[in-house]
Amino acid sequence: MPSRLERACAERGLKMTGQRRIIARVLSEAADHPDVEEVYRRAAAIDAGISLATVYRSMRLFEEIGIIQRHDFGDGRARYEEARGDHHHHLIDIETGEVVEFQDPELEAAVTRIARHLGFDMIGQRLEIFGRRVQRKGPETT
Repeated sequence: MPSRLERACAERGLKMTGQRRIIARVLSEAADHPDVEEVYRRAAAIDAGISLATVYRSMRLFEEIGIIQRHDFGDGRARYEEARGDHHHHLIDIETGEVVEFQDPELEAAVTRIARHLGFDMIGQRLEIFGRRVQRKGPETT
């Protein structure tokens, strides 16, 4: 069964080679925001014949046709996720690199209100918050 990204490629008329299918499947199944090297490792585990250059070319092509999004989370690597169409933001743990996706209707309303107040029709937005996870202390033992 084709992955979501494989179907998106087909809808846009992109020729799907076997290696592109694997790369698209790896991205569709990713629960994280992998960089190109991680996509390569995962794809090469499925097909050892996939080259890093093929992954780079495929990622660039997928980004150009709008089926994946590229992010810079401040760690010096471009990270990717499927362009799902839902609007969400990212909270990045600067110590572990963990990326938490979230949505917040109050935040959306505030951003829209700010744009209007400043005389803008908002056409898009992206919010990336960087922080450290707070270590919660458990009940004290005596």
